[in-house]
Amino acid sequence: MAEPLPVPLLDLTRYDEALQAEIARRVADVFATGRFVMSPVNEEFEKAFAREVGVEHVVGVTSGTDALLVALMALGVAPGDEVITSPFTFFASAGVVARLNARPVFVDIEPSTFNMDPEKLEDAIGPKTRAIQPVHLYGLCADMRPILEISARRGVPVLEDACQAIGAKDGEARAGTFGALGAFSFYPTKNLGAAGDAGAVTTNDPDLAALLRSLRMHGSSTTYHHDRVGGNFRMDAIQAAVLSAKLPRLAAWTARRRAIASRYGSIFGEAARRGAIVLPVEPQGKTHVFHQYVVRVPDRDGVKARLAERRVGSAVFYPIPLHLQDCFAGLGHREGDFPHAERAAKEVLALPVFPELTDAEVDRVGESVLAALR
Repeated sequence: MAEPLPVPLLDLTRYDEALQAEIARRVADVFATGRFVMSPVNEEFEKAFAREVGVEHVVGVTSGTDALLVALMALGVAPGDEVITSPFTFFASAGVVARLNARPVFVDIEPSTFNMDPEKLEDAIGPKTRAIQPVHLYGLCADMRPILEISARRGVPVLEDACQAIGAKDGEARAGTFGALGAFSFYPTKNLGAAGDAGAVTTNDPDLAALLRSLRMHGSSTTYHHDRVGGNFRMDAIQAAVLSAKLPRLAAWTARRRAIASRYGSIFGEAARRGAIVLPVEPQGKTHVFHQYVVRVPDRDGVKARLAERRVGSAVFYPIPLHLQDCFAGLGHREGDFPHAERAAKEVLALPVFPELTDAEVDRVGESVLAALR
């Protein structure tokens, strides 16, 4: 009997022929114009993405990391300042703070959502706090209402790290519309992915939008006249073309991710009821876009190894919380400081959830996980 084909965690080669043709057409148009940087294609995508998210302004940049970085620059974060964020997230959330010679201040997560615990936020705010940067991890919005209430009361702006949450909602409002600024990533593995690195910053503030556009052009508003020191944070036109081709598919892709998550929920229901596995949650009123479908299992590494034996892909996002990373040793944290983040790092396991995954593959993943739990 032939060995079954592997089920990958992600496969970026399964685009249908119509989408491939549309991407090729738009990229060819860029080459035909010879305008590869700051072209009309960039402006077209920014306007389309603004409509998709529901904001007044979108500023396309080079990556999600640079979106966070330039947003913090626009908020005036400077050496010695503090920025509050999560210890359980991709490195860039804190790395950009350190790159500005500011100090990342961590707030532990809610164990059910993996997002910043608002009840612990206010105690972390001090006289040097310049920004609050909640992370919408795995595609689920953080609990923004109390975060925004604290932000308004303490006079500290919010920068949403929405790099994993394109299309996620809290009520009818979408990620990237709650704070002063929102940062998005279009890394190829994201729900809306480019053909390389790309990102964007969202805002409803015209002054912040103008400042962001200057900062991404080395602090220039007029060619060769520099009002401030910025950087080269410009999204190239080819990435804008690819994203423009893909954006009309985003709603259907999101619906498919949610359908896969629902199917997993049915498969894992009994195992979850007996405590063998903890499934992702979708709090009432929120819309999870499942950038990752992440479960928690006590024997995470053992389950992962047994899935690999069955040729089923999985991954750990993230195995070491940021406060325990070697590069942040100078912050003085030790194991036990953020227990929910530390426990999550030992238990989380991401399963395949990309839109082109077939129902048969989903079922095979589910069966393999149940077998691995025994």
